[in-house]
This record gives sequence, structure tokens and C-alpha cells, in this order.
Amino acid sequence: MATVVWLFPGQGSQTVGMSRDLAGRYPNAMRAFDEASSAIGIDLKKLAWDGPQSDLDQTANTQPALLVASIATLRAAEDAAGSLAAPGAVLGHSLGEFTALVAAGALPLGEAVRLVRKRGELMQAADPSGGMLAVIGLDADAITRAIADTRMVVANDNAPGQVVISGPRDDFDRATDALKQAGAKRVIPLRTSAAFHSPAMRAVAPDLAEALARAKWDALRYPVIANVDGERHEQAADFPKLLEKQVWSPVQWVASMRRAEGEGAAAYVEFGPGNVLTGLAKRILSEPRVANVSDETTLKEALPVLR
Repeated sequence: MATVVWLFPGQGSQTVGMSRDLAGRYPNAMRAFDEASSAIGIDLKKLAWDGPQSDLDQTANTQPALLVASIATLRAAEDAAGSLAAPGAVLGHSLGEFTALVAAGALPLGEAVRLVRKRGELMQAADPSGGMLAVIGLDADAITRAIADTRMVVANDNAPGQVVISGPRDDFDRATDALKQAGAKRVIPLRTSAAFHSPAMRAVAPDLAEALARAKWDALRYPVIANVDGERHEQAADFPKLLEKQVWSPVQWVASMRRAEGEGAAAYVEFGPGNVLTGLAKRILSEPRVANVSDETTLKEALPVLR
């Protein structure tokens, strides 16, 4: 495996103004916004750059806006570098897995934006009685044991000591008490509209599967390590089923990052707003070299890693 891995963030990283600086400097970054906007008939530049944050935070809006903002940063890096070293693998967290598939060549940008707009609409319309809690200070196995008597499940195994659980809001108090008794430092409700990455999302899976089956898929240029199994995949044909399962299954981020490290990755570059995934990399891996690309300053800092 080549030494660099590309990372793409998931929902929660979106910020008003994301990728505006780079789109103003690099024509291919601006073209990404134009192409994505025309694909779904929404002005994603206005949404991503002007907000308001409350509109940007609606799941059906967040997903296409964050995807295109992340691809715009990748295209800006390609413009700035002339060419980037081929990554050994590409990973994305939840929504970011769709972005990763664009970066890896399996999905055209317009196709991916249409898919995640549909995915966001389905998730937003899901049963609102569920939600998510971030659990700080326990690992996923300890959490699974602590919440065994509730209807909550592990949704994101993000890093040692940083796990998200998902399920009915009616079970929040019972789960929180059990987790604190088990040694959790903090249990924090997240601002989500439903219990993502839990069995509650099985209801949206058939419609999502239909959309994924209809999409235009191309060959993967780079391997993608998938959320649901932490395995390296080299065939785009694997992903309609993997992405359908992903919406109601836990994101195995720790396993995915350790798989990348085990195959020889030495550096990790996050494309998109913020640095959530590079922060997780530092908690998961021994001594990773990390960089992120979100604006001109971070782009220049990342170029030596990317070339």
C-alpha cells in the first residue's frame, strides 16, 4: 500500500463558509460546486457558504453540501499540486464513504450528490423518537455490556474512549445511568433527528437500496476501506450492498483505520471542513502523520504529505 490515505468527514463537520476560500482560488473546486448544484437543482454554494447553519444542519441539506465541499478541497489540492500521489486507500466516515467513492472514481460527483440527497431525505423522515448519545471514557465492548438491558446499540466506534450509541430517546436516561455506573466520564446527547446507524434505520434501507441500484457506477481507481466491515474493497460492485447496510449498521471506524495502518499507511490526509478524523487518527493509531485540507493555509501545509 502507498503511504498516504485520504479521509472524508461525515455529518457534524459541516460549517457555514466551508470550502469558499478554496473555490475562490481554484477553478476545479468552484466547478465541483456548480456541477453538484445542477445535479440536484439546489444552490449548494449559497447553502454551504451563506447558511444559515440551521438550514445547513438539516440532514437532507448537510449530506450533499458536505460531500461537495469535501470534493472541492480535494480538487483544490489537485490543482495546487499539479498531481497527487495515488493514495493507498480511501476512507470516509458514514456520509463520507460516498465522498470517498467519488474520490476513488466509483461514483461521478453528480450521481453521488443525488444519492446522498435521497439518503438524507430518507434519514430525516425516519422515526423521530430515536436519537444518539456520545459516550466518553469507555471502549465499545464495555459500552455494549453496559447497555445490554436497553434498546440502545453502538452506532459509531470512533476511537478508544469515544463511541456513539443510538436508539429510542425513551431509553436515554436508563442507558446514561448504566454507562456512568460502568465508568463513563460523560454521556452527551447529540443533535440528530433520529437513531442513525441503528436498527431503526432499516425502514429506509429498501428505498436507499433501490436508489443505489439505479446509480451509475464506474471502476474503483483506489481501494476503499468500508465502514461496515473494516475491510479493503477493490470492486465498486461491492458498494451498493455495503452502503445500504451502512445506514442501519455501526460505523467500524477504529477497525477501518487499523486496517489502513496494518497495510502500511503512514500518513492520513482529511479533505473537508474541520479535522475530526485526523483527531480520531491520533487517538486510534500509534504515531500517525496527519494533515487536513480545509482552506488555503491547511492546503499548503498538507502538500508535502500529498505529493
